[in-house]
Amino acid sequence: MLLAADIGGTKTLIGLYDRDGDRPTAVVTREYATLDFEGFEELVETFLDETQRPDITAVCAGIAGPVTGQIARLTSAPWMADADAVARRLGGCQAMLINDLEAMASSIPVLERDELRVLQEGVMDPSGNAAVIAAGTGLGEALLHNLDGRFVPAASEGGHADFAARTPRELEMAAELIRTHGRVEVERVISGRGLVNIFLFTHDARDVHNACDHIARDIAGPEVAAAVSTNALEGRCPRCVEALDLFVSAYGAEAGNLALRYMATAGIYIGGGIAPKILPAIVNGRFMDAFLDKAPMVDLLRTFPVRVILNPAVGLLGAAVRAAEL
Repeated sequence: MLLAADIGGTKTLIGLYDRDGDRPTAVVTREYATLDFEGFEELVETFLDETQRPDITAVCAGIAGPVTGQIARLTSAPWMADADAVARRLGGCQAMLINDLEAMASSIPVLERDELRVLQEGVMDPSGNAAVIAAGTGLGEALLHNLDGRFVPAASEGGHADFAARTPRELEMAAELIRTHGRVEVERVISGRGLVNIFLFTHDARDVHNACDHIARDIAGPEVAAAVSTNALEGRCPRCVEALDLFVSAYGAEAGNLALRYMATAGIYIGGGIAPKILPAIVNGRFMDAFLDKAPMVDLLRTFPVRVILNPAVGLLGAAVRAAEL
């Protein structure tokens, strides 16, 4: 039995999988609040206690942070994972840690057509590279090197690179974010927290709870970004609409940057928890307009396939794929 996990700053998915061809088959999965546990070992113990402790032959976990050997620390929370410690608890099985976007990228070759939403059909180059960009609690980016027809994923910390403003309004926003936060990394704009930052900018406010009549006074945490998205999609508040428009444009522009930097002629994949939840705003043209706004490379970018990943457990699936390779 394979044990896979997708460890995020807000939630962790963990599951047992059967090794079944190229795509492992889920047997049982659970979702936990990451910060309810002190570390990966405790979370694994809880999960296995709930699943009658089956024999585990291999473990792979994707984690939202940089990985050093068999140890990783979450970027957005004081939480650590040690793959060797987990392996010892499980009797010495094979175990590995990878970046969460590397895990997500590992699922790309086994995804089904109905798990993807086409934004641009493009012309897939079977010998080309691919890339993944995913906004959720943070922003992640990963590459898929094409080596003799086989994708080999590689992690990056591209979400912490500098944000590139493109329009006068984005320049105003960047100036405000510099004033309040110092440096403006891409994640400061394109993530759940980034959407809240944009919301505060469009409302000319510093406090979420007093910024908009359509946001509940007692709202907190990830619920704020969800409320802003709902307000925008339902047209309740013009400033929330502008916030979501700015977010989607910035997201599309960064996806286009990634496509050019890596010549992702085999496809750009949009992952993470946010895109499926705001899909009407993603498919209305604004995302692809910003993606393609890269003169003189517009014609080239029109050939790149662009897909939104709809499977909410894609990172978990990718971790299972890598566990099966151990």
